[in-house]
Amino acid sequence: MKTFRPYEPDQMLLLPPSLSDWVPEDHLARFVSDLVDTLDLSAIEDTYTEERGFPPYHPCMMVKVLLYAYCTGTYASRRIARQLQDSVALRYLAAGNQPDFRTISDFRKHHLPALAGLFEQVLTICREAGMVKLGRVAVDGTKMKANASKHKAMSYGRMREKDKALKREIRELLDRAEAADRDDDRRYGSGGGGEDLPAELARRDSRLKKIREARATLEARVRERAEAEGKNPKHAKPKPKDQHNFTDPESRIQKTSSGYIQGYNAQLSADAEWQVVVAQHVTSNASDARELQPAVDAIKKTLRAKPKAILADAGYWSEENVKRLENERIEAFIATRRKKHGEPRRVAPRGRAPKTLTLRERMTRALSTVRGRKAYARRKAIVEPVFGQIKQARGFRQFLLRGLTQVKGEWALVTTAHNMLKLFTALELARAR
Repeated sequence: MKTFRPYEPDQMLLLPPSLSDWVPEDHLARFVSDLVDTLDLSAIEDTYTEERGFPPYHPCMMVKVLLYAYCTGTYASRRIARQLQDSVALRYLAAGNQPDFRTISDFRKHHLPALAGLFEQVLTICREAGMVKLGRVAVDGTKMKANASKHKAMSYGRMREKDKALKREIRELLDRAEAADRDDDRRYGSGGGGEDLPAELARRDSRLKKIREARATLEARVRERAEAEGKNPKHAKPKPKDQHNFTDPESRIQKTSSGYIQGYNAQLSADAEWQVVVAQHVTSNASDARELQPAVDAIKKTLRAKPKAILADAGYWSEENVKRLENERIEAFIATRRKKHGEPRRVAPRGRAPKTLTLRERMTRALSTVRGRKAYARRKAIVEPVFGQIKQARGFRQFLLRGLTQVKGEWALVTTAHNMLKLFTALELARAR
């Protein structure tokens, strides 16, 4: 008869186990713990000033739990709370503490700006480790679903129609109520009947108020945009198809390869050396063209240096973008149009470019050269795998929080976790040598 190793689930342990003994020395959890210990968490710790009541969980422990969860693709607070029971690694990081899902959610919500600030600290560590060279940096964006349904959106034109319809319905209900009151007064005396109509009136009046608030928001947004573009805001009016979402008003309808979603445009810039994210932000703008310069500004602000070259697809093309990069002496490799599938390669030009060429023609010519083709071909290999790792490998495809400010903090946490994993990989490779 085959002999097996002993298996006794009810076996009592002579001494209580140490969670540290169950986590290997080269485990990601140990790396996260050691890294967080080096970060400046004063922006979080300094908010705890209340001496009364039961002591809160230690901020360092909460940060470790959150970052490890994001590194392993667990984002919802309820799932993190379950993992604190099931995962040895998370129990090790929490040192046996068991914060519930609401505590985790509240900690993330209350300290989101400070947690987002950890992105810069981790990026600085990546640079000090030699993982950021700022030679070629690829910029790209992805449309990410908001925590809102596109079916909860209404167009400006539809709002105007609904406003008129609701006002008409309210007038009809008021007329019916007055008629019913007169009839009841004749039959029963004053003070009877009509209990259902006020509820209907209140419901329609509430809907009318929400629609008018949404109209005012759309109109204010259009005026602000016109003012930013140097136009007269008094004459600016929303287009009939301009939309407002009642669940997350700051999200927008975004076009993707598989259709339209209610969401945001999540941007990131990746360094060619290790695919480290060197800049990130979120916008509600569907177009990428206006997001290139904010990305370059963020790199300069955080790393106090600028990249030698920027690689970007046709969504970022604009003469203004190219001129600004040229003024800052950053070489631009930006596609001027989307290449059709099966389109033959342009013959590589020779000699100097004629001075009569427009800026677009100059860029098209530069990307047709052998050097330009090789440089631009690196764009996909640099930035698109980052989105693949975030969305496919770690399953982040939708924002959990609502509002642009909250979403920006959430995206900063996601990209911070990405850079931490790059650091961990670099450490593993160094150990293997």
